[in-house]
Amino acid sequence: MEERTRILDQYGAKVYKNRKEHLVQIENPPGGQRIAANSRAVPGIMTNRGCCYAGCKGVVLGPLKDVAIITHGPIGCGFYSWATRRNKAIPGPDGKNFLEYCLSTDLQESDIVFGGEKKLRQAVREVVDIFHPKCIMICSTCPVGLIGDDIQAVAEWAGKEFSIKCLAFSCEGYKGVSQSAGHHIANNGLMKYVIGSGDAPPAKRFSVNILGEYNIGGDEWEIARILKRVGYEIVSTFTGDGSYEKIKNAHTASLNLVQCHRSINYIAEMMKDKYGIDWIKVNFIGLGAVCKSLRDMAKYFDDEDLTARTEAVIADELSQIEDDVDHYRKKLKGKTAAIFVGGSRSHHYQNLLADFDVHTVIAGYEFAHRDDYEGRRVIPTIKVDSDSRNIEELHLAPDEKHYRLVVSRERFEKLKSEIPLEDYDGMMRDMNNGTMVIDDFNHFETLELLRLFKPDFFFSGIKDKYVIQKTGVVSRQMHSYDYSGPYAGFRGAVNFARDITMALYVPVWGLVTPPWKMEPMLEGKLSEPEPKEEVSKNA
Repeated sequence: MEERTRILDQYGAKVYKNRKEHLVQIENPPGGQRIAANSRAVPGIMTNRGCCYAGCKGVVLGPLKDVAIITHGPIGCGFYSWATRRNKAIPGPDGKNFLEYCLSTDLQESDIVFGGEKKLRQAVREVVDIFHPKCIMICSTCPVGLIGDDIQAVAEWAGKEFSIKCLAFSCEGYKGVSQSAGHHIANNGLMKYVIGSGDAPPAKRFSVNILGEYNIGGDEWEIARILKRVGYEIVSTFTGDGSYEKIKNAHTASLNLVQCHRSINYIAEMMKDKYGIDWIKVNFIGLGAVCKSLRDMAKYFDDEDLTARTEAVIADELSQIEDDVDHYRKKLKGKTAAIFVGGSRSHHYQNLLADFDVHTVIAGYEFAHRDDYEGRRVIPTIKVDSDSRNIEELHLAPDEKHYRLVVSRERFEKLKSEIPLEDYDGMMRDMNNGTMVIDDFNHFETLELLRLFKPDFFFSGIKDKYVIQKTGVVSRQMHSYDYSGPYAGFRGAVNFARDITMALYVPVWGLVTPPWKMEPMLEGKLSEPEPKEEVSKNA
């Protein structure tokens, strides 16, 4: 521990002063440590972040299956946000599923010079003629914001011309710090123009919306299977396998389940203000986390039959996977991992790894605010930055027609001390002494930390997976699951353990020499290449 701290101190002396506050080594007891977050990447650095457009179209709006989303910008932007996250969806009763299509105005140089609104109007006409959607969403990229195309005016024209819902999202890539700004913009639009526009009657008593679940590799389907076994009605999902038609009636649910705090806390707070719907922080990644979330939900509704069904489902699901869990735990026990992904995954997957006795030594977010690291209690102390002022803040009054309380305020206050009701403790409180937390890794920092900590696994995003693999460290891509999944729920935990066990025990890693065995050490001494270790072929 002392040796690692000494090396980290030396490493810290090498990085720029404006990066030091983005690195925190956890000290016990956890909590109370501060990390810098939600600041722009250093210009020219090799950052792994995405942009505002990626957060708006790629994350929040992209999984909506019955919405035709037009990217107004160069084709590269639309292609980047299309199919890279493996948001799966099954067509609804109307047969609509547009996820297989990449719709773009494909702006060229002449459009940048003379304007692209005419091309956007033509694209809307073609989409209406070919797909006949009930809703069109327009997402703009960087050049559109620079030349000043009025996409809001085009959306208003389309609504009148074709009698459909058409929404425009000014989510130019440079607006805000990173993807997080895009989440906020998308959620604002859904709140203003979609949620509450349906006319369905109030849902059943045990009804929920799943917020911040994007059905990567089928995660939402596994979560929904478990919830339906217990007896819950799922009104809508934001936005994996989600639909415009269902989200219109999201205001009828009794409780909001927040899976990814970073991408969706805005919606949870706004729905609370307007419709009175309480929200609870859940996590369906990891066996212990799933059990806790189900029990917290049952405690909120306070029904004996629901509680009994919850315990019965938990017992049955765990019994079905017991042998597999024991098998993979023996294979993975004592291994170490690093995690650097977006949303809340860097926190959630630590729980799943711990289920198989894998210890997380490094964790960080591509994009996050301090509350994602330190918990919501620090929100009042967070200084509003200039980028946040570029994004509209909605202040909503209670809806006279639809506002309702499911539990009394007296019981609400009692529950807040028992379950994570409208609260989130953040990632750092769950991390062990000596582990490393770092915001917005860049490639240099990634390689340095790999050399210092030498984890067995590195769970990463889209851009950095192959950089990590070239160092001889096993890397799984958590934004698409490397064409596997689901990883959520009870069965998903087994899928995850199977995949990382196979990845770890494949013999190819014995053929790679990591850079830290060939390059100068911090003390300035060259290290001799170490003999390659024999890797067992028995998975």
